[in-house]
Amino acid sequence: MERVNQTTSVSEFILLGLSSRPEDQKPLFALFFTMYAVTVVGILLIILVILSDTQLQTPMYFFLSILSFIDVCYTTTIVPKMLVNFLSKKKSISYAECMTQMYFFLAFANTGSYLLAAMAIDRYVAICDPFHYVTTMSHRRCVLLLAFSCSISHLHSLLLVLLINRLLFCDTNVIHHFLCDINPLLKLSCSSTFVNEIVINTEGLITLVTPFICVIISYLQILITVFKIPSAAGKSKAFSTCGSHLTMVTLFYGSIIYIYFRPLSTYTIKDRVATVIYTVLSSVSNPLIYSLRSKDMKRGLRVLMSRRKS
Repeated sequence: MERVNQTTSVSEFILLGLSSRPEDQKPLFALFFTMYAVTVVGILLIILVILSDTQLQTPMYFFLSILSFIDVCYTTTIVPKMLVNFLSKKKSISYAECMTQMYFFLAFANTGSYLLAAMAIDRYVAICDPFHYVTTMSHRRCVLLLAFSCSISHLHSLLLVLLINRLLFCDTNVIHHFLCDINPLLKLSCSSTFVNEIVINTEGLITLVTPFICVIISYLQILITVFKIPSAAGKSKAFSTCGSHLTMVTLFYGSIIYIYFRPLSTYTIKDRVATVIYTVLSSVSNPLIYSLRSKDMKRGLRVLMSRRKS
């Protein structure tokens, strides 16, 4: 195969997806189409409820609405191409489309990670320093946290994509995955991936672990504060404001750490399943988690429904 340019020897990749068996394609299409539709409708409903209810105009729900929007962008980067490939005999993706998908996939994933950290900071201030909550979590600071989250995530994504772009792909163009992700492309390359692996395990580790550590520290402080509350009702109320967020954090960070921070040689089909968890299932579960666990969201949803009926 002739080289397309100086950095790559393939013009397109083949995405094998979750299964190569023809009889699995239509059931998988139906499953992921349903999950995608539920995700988009659920997330748009969350955003609509937050925007329509003045009592939800708080920093926590500001970050939740942005995170919900990021989830829509995130799944849209991945799922539509999956759906097309489920029904296509030639499951190809062009080199440029592959790099673009990886850039936005990584950028949105990391933005979501930093927004989860911002939400943890919000819960920390609300529980541990409630008297200064309004001034500490001002709208200006929330916007600055959002701007920082987006900037650092897009710069991180750009760096990783540029490093992938310098690799050669000359033996095969078959990606054993359902999207263009870092590890499958590194395994596919026929040139040295040493620099890429060093950057992933240093800059990548710092970029991912920083918000995770922020979440851990925030919740340790919250636990210390909550255990000092004398009444059981007070403890229950404090924990109830964090339950939804903690569930999201566990799903998101647990699957990411499992996938990306192990030796490249250990990458298997199990990692594809783990990727489904933090790319699709976490986005699907967010609307359910917040609508079922948050009393404020339930109340806001009832208010929205009553307005529609009237």
